[in-house]
Amino acid sequence: MVRVTEYNNIRSQLNAINRKQTGSLAVRDLSNLVKPEDIITSEHLTTLLAVVSKYSQKDWLSSYETLTTYVVPRSSKKLYEDNEYALYTVTLFNRVADNFRVSAREKGFQIRDFEYSPETHENRKQELDKLMQDQESLRGSLLQWCYTSYGEVFSSWMHFCAVRLFAESILRYGLPPSFLACVLAPSVKAEKKVRSILEGLSDSTNRQVA
Repeated sequence: MVRVTEYNNIRSQLNAINRKQTGSLAVRDLSNLVKPEDIITSEHLTTLLAVVSKYSQKDWLSSYETLTTYVVPRSSKKLYEDNEYALYTVTLFNRVADNFRVSAREKGFQIRDFEYSPETHENRKQELDKLMQDQESLRGSLLQWCYTSYGEVFSSWMHFCAVRLFAESILRYGLPPSFLACVLAPSVKAEKKVRSILEGLSDSTNRQVA
């Protein structure tokens, strides 16, 4: 059970990371979509990331330069596009960034908070790699445990079936025990016919006992 719990915990963590990396641009992690050269950060300039509806891209390209003052002309570049949204950059002066966010929101454009950090990106990559390695290691260990335990579980189950068969036969037919217990393995095509024959024999035996 400890192996299963550990494996499920790692799978849950991987699923959470995958959801962040594959969800909508409005909520997903952007670190694997943005490259260092896409971001300009200086004493006076900054680059913002805008999430634009797929069907509003023309509106964005024709209006972003006028949403506020001091926007760098022709600075917007599309980085990524999914089924619903497109991700654009825009470069402007630091002092008008807040005004730009407000104006963009009024036009229906979402400005995502993002700060590119090579260290953070590398740490997330290493974390993902480690989780995947741990998952494979635990999966192999869990499979080996299942293979080893299957024989013991199956043997115990058969023993339980034999005990149940004996107990129910004594309750039905009484003492001393006088019955034959056997295992049948009919083919798939013959299973229905065998069941019918056994039911007929059972009915006949029940009438004789009665």
